[in-house]
Amino acid sequence: MKRWRRPPLQHPLAPAFARAVESLSTALSPATERNYNIAVRSFLVYLGAERPKVTGLEHLHRDPHILGWMARMRAQTPPLATTTCIGRLIALRAVLNELAWTHKLAELAHLIRREDIPRAPQSLPRPLTAEQDHLLQQELMRRNDLAGNVFLLLRHTGMRIGECVDLSYDCLHSISPNQWAIHVPLGKLKTERMVPVDAFVRDLVHRLRFFRSLDPLPNNGCLLAWHGSRVSLLARLRDYLHLACHSAGLPTNIVPHQLRHTYGTEMLRAGVGFAAVMKLLGHTDPGMTMRYVDVTLTDLQREFQLARSKPRHLPPQPKTPSAPLRTGLDGLIDSLLATQHLMEIVRRSLPNNKQRTCLNRLANRLTKILSQTRKLRSN
Repeated sequence: MKRWRRPPLQHPLAPAFARAVESLSTALSPATERNYNIAVRSFLVYLGAERPKVTGLEHLHRDPHILGWMARMRAQTPPLATTTCIGRLIALRAVLNELAWTHKLAELAHLIRREDIPRAPQSLPRPLTAEQDHLLQQELMRRNDLAGNVFLLLRHTGMRIGECVDLSYDCLHSISPNQWAIHVPLGKLKTERMVPVDAFVRDLVHRLRFFRSLDPLPNNGCLLAWHGSRVSLLARLRDYLHLACHSAGLPTNIVPHQLRHTYGTEMLRAGVGFAAVMKLLGHTDPGMTMRYVDVTLTDLQREFQLARSKPRHLPPQPKTPSAPLRTGLDGLIDSLLATQHLMEIVRRSLPNNKQRTCLNRLANRLTKILSQTRKLRSN
């Protein structure tokens, strides 16, 4: 049964929880309010089935009510995803905090503790392989239709699909001759940015403008026409990508966000600095960028071999094996020459002129000793 067709929840605590959700979500999006209601419904359904004697907020306790609900979520079949459990715990904790403040029941704020919320699973980067990337781009360019150009734009700018849908008609800006940038509007992290692009991406934007001019819908300032709601447009684009992957012989579980991962990894491998990659992707946290770029074993081996062959911060290694040490006057002359070279390096690094003068005197004495030693060897 779909959520919006479910009958109203019949529980004595339902009105209090509903008022708390309404208070919390006054300035939030409908999706966030829906998440609060899902968590509340899950908890109250558990109470109604397992703890029917709980009829008031003062009857709620951590054990067995909260711990029992958490155990039921873990034992659910099919099992809930870790991120789903985290979302429900965080949502119910916020609702309980609101109830604790409005009903003057401080103990409600301590029913769910911070340590009860598990850590989110580490999301690994999922860039396309070089072969998958080549085949998919080849298929999209062969189609050369509206959605195909949209996904090529995603691949070569690193935008999220939602940001691409919100692009304005005049998003392309000419920075200087043969240099362009796309203005990406406010996205997931409420940030906007300018992404440098080349002539290929410029042509993609021009083609999308051409498709927009053929659409019967009136121009509303957007680069893409919305036939229906924004959600339906995103769904149609994702379905198109599945069909394109099927036609190219690729796995149909490829999602649009993998194009963003591929772009970030490509920029890093091309030598773009980490801070610049953060700016290109519109991230505010370096840890987020680290999850988006894929450092493969091949990359690690290449960097390791490069560091060994051409170290940048280590003294250069001798190219040929060193000759055996000489003895007698020849060995003494070699030692004096090495000392003279070392004194010159130290002299250049001294900031104090007085110290430099003192070292110059020692160097002059060393030069005289070296000259006398050479005369002694020649005799």
